[in-house]
Amino acid sequence: MTIAVGDTVPDIKVMTMGPDGPAPVQTGAALGSGKVVLFAVPGAFTPTCSDHHLPSYVIRREELAAKGVDSVVCISVNDPFVMGAWGEAQNVGDQIVMLADGNGEFAEALGLQFDGSAFGLATRSQRYAMVIEDGVVTALQIEPGPGVSVSAADAILEIL
Repeated sequence: MTIAVGDTVPDIKVMTMGPDGPAPVQTGAALGSGKVVLFAVPGAFTPTCSDHHLPSYVIRREELAAKGVDSVVCISVNDPFVMGAWGEAQNVGDQIVMLADGNGEFAEALGLQFDGSAFGLATRSQRYAMVIEDGVVTALQIEPGPGVSVSAADAILEIL
């Protein structure tokens, strides 16, 4: 079942790159306090994700903060080393929290995973963005197909 507006975000262990290497993070801690914009990409370093999706949030981070967003979080079914390197390559600094859902457990718990095995990608996350307030989903934008029409920062700014 797919997560919906009004649902509480599941508390799943994911990973992030810390100063001493990979570190576990509970999604309940990363997403459960304040107003958070979470967006998911099918894969780090992929063209649409690198050229459009992640950069839209880096460029619009201050505008999101002005609308009351406390934290912006990017998650992907990749390992923490890849997410850390991608964050560095995209110059996210401390503007975006980069989370690695290495086993796809968070995507599965949300009901937002997809089978990318036809493309050699195994299980991945669908592309989406959501607004979460104190752990509860208040807006959910799932991309209907390829591209970034409803989950980029511009679309989220319109609904905030």
